[in-house]
Amino acid sequence: MGPGRRVRVAKCQMLVTCFLVLLLSLSMATAMALLHFEDRFAVVSRASVDSNPLEAVHRWVFSMGISLAGLLGLGATLSAAATMREAPGLLAMGFLCFVLVFCSLVQVAFWRFHNPTQVEDAMLDTYDLVYDEAVRSPSSIQGPKLDAIQDTFLCCGKRSPFQLLGSREADPCRGEEAAREDCLQSVRSFLKTPQNIASMLTSTGLALMVYAMLLSSFLCFAVRSGRGLDRRGKYTLPPRACSCQAQEPSHFTLSQGGPVPRRSSEAEALAGHRGPRGCLHDPHLLQS
Repeated sequence: MGPGRRVRVAKCQMLVTCFLVLLLSLSMATAMALLHFEDRFAVVSRASVDSNPLEAVHRWVFSMGISLAGLLGLGATLSAAATMREAPGLLAMGFLCFVLVFCSLVQVAFWRFHNPTQVEDAMLDTYDLVYDEAVRSPSSIQGPKLDAIQDTFLCCGKRSPFQLLGSREADPCRGEEAAREDCLQSVRSFLKTPQNIASMLTSTGLALMVYAMLLSSFLCFAVRSGRGLDRRGKYTLPPRACSCQAQEPSHFTLSQGGPVPRRSSEAEALAGHRGPRGCLHDPHLLQS
């Protein structure tokens, strides 16, 4: 496969990769928006407690996701435009966007590996704070907050092996609410889907970023070395048809006594045997 064909194949692969990156960007932005405005996340993060552990984590995850989606869209747009126009500057900018996204995704993967239950723990801790304050003082403002959380998750109370029998916390749910699921189990079940989506988006983004960086670097070096497909503004002269130079038809021939005027008919015949660049093609005239 020649260099030109390799560049053509790389350009096609780059355009397909940019399309997939745009889809990933839209998917990430949509997922972050849905999770940010999701009722179960919102009702827990808006709980007014002294220190809400979920609020800071929720804000950080949303900001990180939207920023990554924006960088993905910008890098894909710049790379697609640079591939079509064969602009090394735009290719370098797209490569920089992909590098930033790759580093951020590596950080997210590292955080997910070392703290896989941080979001779950923050959500459970927030519910515990609201639940404890509501149980200790039913007339406080945390009572309606607890009811809102339990109605949103369709759960009631929490079952802890350390709770004391006979206490107010032992049987907080009465009537129809007693048949609901434990709120701790309900929160864990709800968080499985967002965690799976986050893992899928992270792994897909890492694979696409590696491939996009390789293609961007290859195309950038290929364009800078002059192996691109677009040759606008560059012209090359075709090879000469023959090596002789064009000359004006001479009306004089050399004789022993000096230059003697040549007949006009002979000069015209000589000019008629010249090629398109004034080259002689008649062997008899060349010999004379």
